[in-house]
Amino acid sequence: MNIPILNIYYLLCYAWNKLEEIGTVDVRAIDTTELIDLFAKVLITGTTKLLKQGLDRYYVEYENVVNGVKGKLNLSASIKENYLPIHKTMCSYDEFDYDILHNQILRTTIGKLLRTKTLDDDLKLELRKLFNKISYISEIKIRSSDFNRIRLHRNNYHYDFILKVCRIINDNLLIDETTGTYTFSSFSQDEEAMRRLYEAFIRNFYKKEQSVYEVKIEHIKWNLTSENENDMKFVPNMRTDISLISPHQKIIIDAKYTPNAFQTAYFGEQEKIISGHLYQLFSYLLNQEVGSRITEYCDGVLLYPTVDDGFVHTYKYNNHQISVRSINLNQDWRKIESDLLEILSILPAVTVA
Repeated sequence: MNIPILNIYYLLCYAWNKLEEIGTVDVRAIDTTELIDLFAKVLITGTTKLLKQGLDRYYVEYENVVNGVKGKLNLSASIKENYLPIHKTMCSYDEFDYDILHNQILRTTIGKLLRTKTLDDDLKLELRKLFNKISYISEIKIRSSDFNRIRLHRNNYHYDFILKVCRIINDNLLIDETTGTYTFSSFSQDEEAMRRLYEAFIRNFYKKEQSVYEVKIEHIKWNLTSENENDMKFVPNMRTDISLISPHQKIIIDAKYTPNAFQTAYFGEQEKIISGHLYQLFSYLLNQEVGSRITEYCDGVLLYPTVDDGFVHTYKYNNHQISVRSINLNQDWRKIESDLLEILSILPAVTVA
């Protein structure tokens, strides 16, 4: 699915709850359609901003040979290596240092981008300048678990967005062991990654851009009983992508990131809605009914992304209105916003803020 890189950037900002970043990167100035160029531009802008604010640093423990004594003396090592006769010792001590994990990830990622084959030359030049500016920071072998080790707090939370970008870059760079160069494997072609991104984008968009509904992920209990209570342990969990709930209305949106919203079972047959998707939405609607008006009249939406012509198909089942529709991600962002809000405004008894 060929989504413009500007819109990919907006999707990420919403999915990561980083709307303040939308205006900080001049994505429109990027001439190419390569995602790696987008991420490089974000990294350049973010790193430049970090350098102006001052890179984060904290106390790091070192163990080295020093003149005299510094910090905690390692006497056994000093005697074993015969440092004492030359007035030296092995000591452990703390220093307030910039060479810490999140800065190391940043510099290492920039270094990898400099060895990426398809990256724009002008962007490489800007990255080279930043790479040299932070030469006092070590490069490391980045593991996925490293990102989970970083503890962000109020004083360094401004690293959050740029570290998320670093993670995407590192997850999608493939190294050529012979040449040491990298190739970017676009995560937009990773259907599972894009499914998570699309779902988080839709959910957070409605959290930010309207005030009528509470937006949540809802865990729905199956309307099942069993004489053997142990049997209920085997019933799978049922969790909505997006539930929108107000005092007067409820809507369940199932965000389906798939290149095809329809399927053909037999040659020459009319395309049909994917049955599994419709069954899933039915399960949500029927099992969430708990005797209240908003659950009895809950509406359901299957929402698919497209990059071309859209579609809307609307049905009724008892008191439930069911909509199978698309959102075109290959259009101006303002139109995407209005189309998403229109989904709420066309449903009964809804006033969009």
